[in-house]
Amino acid sequence: MNEFILTEAAIAAYAGELQAEQRAPGTVTKYLRDIRAFAAWLAGQNVTREAVNEWKDVLLAKNYAPVTINGMLAALNGLFRFIGREDLRARFLKVQRRLFREPRRELTRSDYDALVAAAEARGQARLGLLMETICATGIRVSELKYITVEAERRGRTEISLKGKIRTIILPAKLCRKLLKYAKKQKTASGEIFLTRGGKPLSRRQIWAEMKALCKYAGVEPSKVFPHNLRHLFATAFYRACKDIVRLADVLGHSSIETTRIYLLTSGAEHRRQLDRLGLVS
Repeated sequence: MNEFILTEAAIAAYAGELQAEQRAPGTVTKYLRDIRAFAAWLAGQNVTREAVNEWKDVLLAKNYAPVTINGMLAALNGLFRFIGREDLRARFLKVQRRLFREPRRELTRSDYDALVAAAEARGQARLGLLMETICATGIRVSELKYITVEAERRGRTEISLKGKIRTIILPAKLCRKLLKYAKKQKTASGEIFLTRGGKPLSRRQIWAEMKALCKYAGVEPSKVFPHNLRHLFATAFYRACKDIVRLADVLGHSSIETTRIYLLTSGAEHRRQLDRLGLVS
């Protein structure tokens, strides 16, 4: 088999392929970061199956979580498939299916309420509404661009991702709050969540603003990031309707297995459920 040196040109070509596949911006960024980390470790050496396996061992030695390692290997495998080198693909670590969510990363309803209240108290109306929008609809942070004045007037928005279009119903109360905010900001049409300069908010800016809010809300920073609002929506939605297929459609998941991950409860919640069974005299 011909030698393969992982160059920046090859990485850039793969980046173009990911974008052509309409992968989420966050996914593209992560994949490229992981691939470049592997390239830096290789330091210009030839890519071999042995080198890939050694990289996996290095990550294990650095105490990366198995799910994190598998995510990094998935990025490499995608690249190898793209260049036609399936022989280089790495085997994933076998990970037992998780039953519980880590308590230090579980955003509760009371945490969420505290964050929204803190944002309002500090005059951060945009941040408060942004968190309510994600949590009340279950959209991804990358899908905030579909929250427009026109969509709020219709009470629904159409989200296009990976060649699929899904309709998101927007709660009436949320629509009223967003239209009131847009009017105050003199936004007559288009996207609602914009910077002062009229540009879309970046994922990094949203993440930073949420983290900075933690000390005022009294919430652990490890629990606070945009995607956890989507998890909280999923939990609340499922408790209300008990329909995982419908929830998968709302979230835009192609696999119910992905949706199931969103519904993991903490060990404490599982213990409360066991206690309610009343099977111990």
